[in-house]
Amino acid sequence: MLSVAATAVLALPLFTAPVTASSLSELAVAEHRSDNNINRNEFRHPVATLELFGLHPDMTVIELWPGGGWYSEILAPYLRANGKFIAASFDTSGKPDSYYVKNGLRYQQKLAANPEIYGKTEVIAFQPPAKLSLGVDNSADLVLTFRNLHNWATRGHLPAVFEAAFSVLSPGGVFGVVEHRGYPGIDPKSGYMDEAEIIALAENSGFRLALKSEINANPKDTKDYPKGVWTLPPSLRMKQTDQAKYLAIGESDRMTLKFFKPEI
Repeated sequence: MLSVAATAVLALPLFTAPVTASSLSELAVAEHRSDNNINRNEFRHPVATLELFGLHPDMTVIELWPGGGWYSEILAPYLRANGKFIAASFDTSGKPDSYYVKNGLRYQQKLAANPEIYGKTEVIAFQPPAKLSLGVDNSADLVLTFRNLHNWATRGHLPAVFEAAFSVLSPGGVFGVVEHRGYPGIDPKSGYMDEAEIIALAENSGFRLALKSEINANPKDTKDYPKGVWTLPPSLRMKQTDQAKYLAIGESDRMTLKFFKPEI
């Protein structure tokens, strides 16, 4: 039985058994993770979230836009022995001073600095609209993305991203989504997205909703801040202004959605 609060929508045809949490629990607090990243576990619930998405150690897993590698720190070593971990990161072939190139190279440097953890990670460039392929169709078991949907939505790329995820997943494969949760009509430039809109878009792309969970919910989040979601920790873009208030709120309220690609 899953140890998370979840609303089941449809039973999945594959990968329904929860993982054994012990190894994930160890990785979530392992010595290769910084104290700062471990402290984020309180708000991001990585073990329970990956349980919810049905992660198994022999899967082929793609993480869309891993950013600084917060989740990669858990996924890469967990899948290293028997699975395959693919990081669909920023394209690093552009201008050296661009945000995407600098952060994409920083991620690659992180992997290269610790080959015992990340040595088997496959990094591919995923940069809509030019680079949208996630690999061979029907080749992945699990595609994950954490707090990225607003980035693609503000540029009009979100439908294409969902279609790319759908194409690369095998029938029965899972698309796991965690995103800052707003309200109907909210501007994605705030960093927040409307949950119903995301579900509708995924279903229009061919996915079916398996379940949604409140594991990453935060009822303290009022979603009306001067710097959008980045007002809250860990960004704290207001710096010292009202910092105690924002720290007391914690990280954002988040939707946690599990979709799957139908067998037929």
